[in-house]
Amino acid sequence: MQVSPLPSVSAPDTLTINNPAPSSAPFGDALRNAVAGIDGLQQQASTAVEGLLQGTGVDVHDAMIATQKADMAFELALAVRNKAVAAYQQVMGMQF
Repeated sequence: MQVSPLPSVSAPDTLTINNPAPSSAPFGDALRNAVAGIDGLQQQASTAVEGLLQGTGVDVHDAMIATQKADMAFELALAVRNKAVAAYQQVMGMQF
């Protein structure tokens, strides 16, 4: 009985965080870039799942990894948003 070798698995693309923008860049631009990154991950996940369902050669593992990346990025953004809202509410509740 001959066993075929396992196919080579390449490392998935990693989400890298670039160095922070210079202090002269507005906060709005950084926020816009972060939301665009999350949207890009969501679109990649959607494309991978559609490819899997249509049978166009997308591996189940690749679709699951793309979906998990998008989910984790969204959860991180939601946590940051919740912390920002809590900090805002705390500042607004202060009495001077």
